Amino acid sequence: MYVPAGIIQTQARRRVISAVIVCLLIGWLGIGVSQAAGDVWVIPIRGTIEWGLSGFVQRAVREAQAQRAAAVLLEINTFGGRLDAAVEIRDTLLASSVPVIALVTERAWSAGALIALAAEHVAMAPGASIGAAEPNPAEEKIISAVRGEFEATAQRWGRDPKIAAAMVDRDVEVAGLSAEGKILTLSAERAQELGFIDLIASRREEVLQQLGYNYQGFVELRPTAAERAAGFITQPIVSSLLLILGFSGLVLEVLTPGFGVPGTIGGLSLLLFFGGRLLTGLAGWEVVILFVGGLILLAVEAFLLPGFGIAGIAGLAAVFASVILSYATSTAGLISLNIALGATIVLAALAWRHFQESSTGRRLVLTTRLERESGNAKQKARQDLVGKVGQAQTPLRPAGIVEIAGHRIDVVTEGRFVAKGTAVEVIRVQGNRVVVRPVETDEPAT
Repeated sequence: MYVPAGIIQTQARRRVISAVIVCLLIGWLGIGVSQAAGDVWVIPIRGTIEWGLSGFVQRAVREAQAQRAAAVLLEINTFGGRLDAAVEIRDTLLASSVPVIALVTERAWSAGALIALAAEHVAMAPGASIGAAEPNPAEEKIISAVRGEFEATAQRWGRDPKIAAAMVDRDVEVAGLSAEGKILTLSAERAQELGFIDLIASRREEVLQQLGYNYQGFVELRPTAAERAAGFITQPIVSSLLLILGFSGLVLEVLTPGFGVPGTIGGLSLLLFFGGRLLTGLAGWEVVILFVGGLILLAVEAFLLPGFGIAGIAGLAAVFASVILSYATSTAGLISLNIALGATIVLAALAWRHFQESSTGRRLVLTTRLERESGNAKQKARQDLVGKVGQAQTPLRPAGIVEIAGHRIDVVTEGRFVAKGTAVEVIRVQGNRVVVRPVETDEPAT
């Protein structure tokens, strides 16, 4: 079929024009995409790796994902820290939908090396180093677990797992790099030669340029005051100190009725202990509820029920379990709990002795001693108390102090709890043991 040449030329021109329009649209769309490119969110990894830092990184990555960031850039300079916190950061980075880049500005040692390896791209500044990740304590079981984490993390992004393993385990030998019995640490230049990192660059702009990232600008992130405080509070030494103060304060509060300072200090210490763990994600509200429930059971046992029974045992179990569950591992929780209990016993004993010698203690604690005397004169004097009515000067649980005819007497009940201020009657005397019971009538105390 014949087609006129003019029509062919017209169609050709239309095709050319259409192609030009399409190219212009693609270019315009490309420019639009470029202009819509997100910011790079910069997360500093500095100082000791601890749970406060872990919470900060988790929050920062969530925000970066929500804001459709172009990338997350970690600027790392750390000697290391808590391995469990580093593992949590590692998991957060590997799960990120936003590309993660690590820039080791000076060093990424120990737990910091694991964080760096979790990034899709790793850059190091000239003179920086990475490695030295032997765990402490260097037990076989722990070394094996940490080596596995390093190997798996390196393999995730195509890095040599054996080099990563040599940073953790002295028994791993890499020809030309590390001899058996030596922990591997790499300089930036050596790491690049081995292909273990992507590039060497001093500044974040150089890193992004060499990696070909298109971005608008930088969003500088910093830990909040609460995250910094939580990181400090959750450090092992500080946590143990807070537990000691918390337990000691509660014990002294029970031993010194009406004296509120120990209880206030103890309550605030435990509030800080559990608050720091809530902020960092180490513990949930169920742990706090378990602890409060344990305290309630102990209070019921102390003030409402005679002796020490099921409520007291359940209360102690709940309190101890809440402390253990607030740690990353049960072993760490048990160690901290044992330290706190031992120190609490010592501090409580010393504080109680000091309290007894103070003016306040002398007003609340019976200090009169009953000396042995020949014959039955003293016994007879005690027997004269039978039938006398007095007033409880302290809670009787079941032991306490009663004032009778102006004299303070150390007494016990038949097992019942008697509140302070209650009128009581002496029902019998057995040697130096004065037994009382509440007065059933409204007779005033004499």
